[in-house]
This record gives sequence, C-alpha cells and structure tokens, in this order.
Amino acid sequence: MFTPIETSIGALLLHQATSLLLYQNGTVLGASGYMHRLFSAPTKETLAFFVGMAASFISLNAFLPELVTSYPPAPATLQAALVTLGLGGLVGWGTKLSNGCTSGHMLCGLSRLNGRSALAVATFFPSALLTHHLVHPTLLTDACSSGSPCYIPTYPTIETTVSLVLLAVATVIASRILPQLIAGVTTSEGKPSTEPLARQATQFFAGLQFGLGLHISQMASPSKVLSFLSFPNMNAWDPSMVLVILFGILPNLMENQIRGFEKPPLFNQRFELPKLTLKDTDWKFVAGAAAFGVGWGMTGTCPGPAVLRAMAQPSWGLLWIGGFWIGGQTAGS
Repeated sequence: MFTPIETSIGALLLHQATSLLLYQNGTVLGASGYMHRLFSAPTKETLAFFVGMAASFISLNAFLPELVTSYPPAPATLQAALVTLGLGGLVGWGTKLSNGCTSGHMLCGLSRLNGRSALAVATFFPSALLTHHLVHPTLLTDACSSGSPCYIPTYPTIETTVSLVLLAVATVIASRILPQLIAGVTTSEGKPSTEPLARQATQFFAGLQFGLGLHISQMASPSKVLSFLSFPNMNAWDPSMVLVILFGILPNLMENQIRGFEKPPLFNQRFELPKLTLKDTDWKFVAGAAAFGVGWGMTGTCPGPAVLRAMAQPSWGLLWIGGFWIGGQTAGS
C-alpha cells in the first residue's frame, strides 16, 4: 500500500546519506560499486559503510521494530537457490558494465545532471518495468494484498510518526557533528581535510542513513518495489517510489546546484567524481544497464536492499551476493 509518510521520511534520509558522503568525503554513494570494491579492494572506509548499514537494524529494532523490512522466505529448494544465484550474477554483471545501479545513477547521478546516469536510468527503468509485467502477469504483490487498490494511502499512528521524525533528525544531526568532532580531536595540524577517522565516521553514518532510508521508505522491500513497477495497472500500482524521486533526488539536485563542487569537501582535498561523459558510452554500458533492469524487475531487489536482506537472511545473501561477485568477475574479465 501507498505509504506517503514513511516513504517521504525515508527518502529524505537517502538524500542525507548521499549528500553527507559527497560533501564531507567527496565521493559518490554507489551501492553496487561499494559491493564490487568490497570483493576486489576492501578498505576501512568501505567496511565502515557496511557496518553503518548493519547498524540500521539495531536502531530500528530499538525504536521502531515495525518498520524493519520483512522478506520472503529464503530459497528452500535447489532450483530456487540456483535462480537466486543466477539473478545475483545478472545484477553483478550488469552493474559492473554500467558502472552503477539505482543509488549511484538515480540518486546521485541524475542529481548531478550526469548524462551517463540519465542514459542508465532511461535503460534500466523500462527494462525492469517490462520484465516485471512479463514475469508477473497478475502484477499484484504482497504489498497490495488487502483487496483495496494499492494506491490508497495508509498512515502511521501519531506515536510512530513522532518517533520516526525524532530518529531521523537525531541521526542526521549526529552524522553532521560527530565526524567533525572526531576530526577536530584527532588532527595534529589543525586541518581536518584528509582526516582518515573522520572519513570513516562519515562512511559509517552514510551507511546508517542509507540503511534506515531503505527500511523506512520500504524500498528495501522487494514486493514494495515490484508494486511500483506494476504501473500502469492502477489497482496494483504503489506510487511510493515517486516520493523517493521528490524527496531523495530533487533535494540532491537543489543542493548540488546551490553548493556546487568548486569548494573542496570537508574531509578531502577534492571531489572524486566520475569523469566519464555520455560520449564515453558504448554498447556494453547500455547492455549492462538493461541486464540490471531485468534482474531488478524479476525480484524487486537491487544491490543496496540486497545488502540489507543478506544481513537479515545470510543463507539468501550467500547465494545472491555470491552470484553478484561471479557476475562482476565475468564482466571484468
């Protein structure tokens, strides 16, 4: 069902996660890129990001356990296990060739007006939509099983809303203050622009906000994502992801236009932004984006939410992320 309050607050946390990482560390939050680097060249910063994502479970279980994502059962047969492995491989292969997924291209790339990201989104979104309609002809998912049209909004209680706002505000404030305090305490030259502990703290809080944003917006829920891909069937369509665009991408776009990239980020000497342009695109890039869209459209799972599900269901994660690694290795060979 359509969840305007939760999704809007979750989308704002996704915006805060990407903004924090960009303007404090000077880097782009790309979940698939982080996963590929975790296997090829792990660093303390990469690990800190995933620790932060894991901490999102602790925060929600402590304050709002009803918002922790519920997942379908893990594969119980050999056939289901092989399908999970294969879909992880397809997403791993596709995101490696297209240099990103929904977080790096949609949340971060579109807001920087990046042509390659616009092409990637224009490829994987229709690919996912078409795949979902072909693979799930009824289009109804567990997120829309009440018998009412899925676009009908549902609202949390006042108590839940207040707790949700307080948790989001406290997390955002901590993410902005604590890394700077760490930098101020640990720097010996009075210039915290390259302070490693502050960068690691920023990565942790970016991962925490990213994880919370995915849970709270319910973009970590496969059925919720698939319900959005049910458009234009209005009875089965959940428009929640539209709010992710409104409160996740647009605030990033506005901030990027206002702040720009001339002044160095807080904990880096320069921005480490992708340098390739639309002119550097080849057929492999488009094929990778399309392949990612097929994998996303079949299950409603992309790399960021996959990390959270792997933490909640290690047996599923071993298969999907194992396939993701194999797919990335294949694309890189």
